[in-house]
Amino acid sequence: MTIVRRSGPFGDLLSLRQAMDRLFEESFVNPGTWQFGDGQLVPMDVVAGEGEIVVEAILPGVKPEDVEITVEGNALTIAGDTTSASPTKEGSVLLKEIRRGRFTRTLTLPDGLEPDRATATFEDGVLTLRIPKAEQVKPRQIKIKTGDGQHAQPAAVEAK
Repeated sequence: MTIVRRSGPFGDLLSLRQAMDRLFEESFVNPGTWQFGDGQLVPMDVVAGEGEIVVEAILPGVKPEDVEITVEGNALTIAGDTTSASPTKEGSVLLKEIRRGRFTRTLTLPDGLEPDRATATFEDGVLTLRIPKAEQVKPRQIKIKTGDGQHAQPAAVEAK
């Protein structure tokens, strides 16, 4: 005869609570564990200015010649390789947080940009990409004429 031992209903709830706590901890408290693409994290800031979009990507330890920037349609892809030498394998690893290998990050850009006129700079591990907006999507001022031919105050109108 086989004895089957069943845990009480509170045992299952406790493990569910632990799983939810771990999910919350990894998602919101320590978002550095989120990984993009093939496991590499590429943190970015994207700011829409009046005449351009500015993308900043943090790439510590990456050489500028190892970074590839491509724009295909509205998709911006920043890819590269961190092939720095890893420490010697003489002992057992106690902590391993430095990511090495290939990384890729793709994001969708808004319409109306001119990627052919984009500029990129790389300084102190920060890649800054500036993509100008097309002239047809920049805001323009249109003066309102009154019935007597006089010009009134300019009205800001966004051309589309």
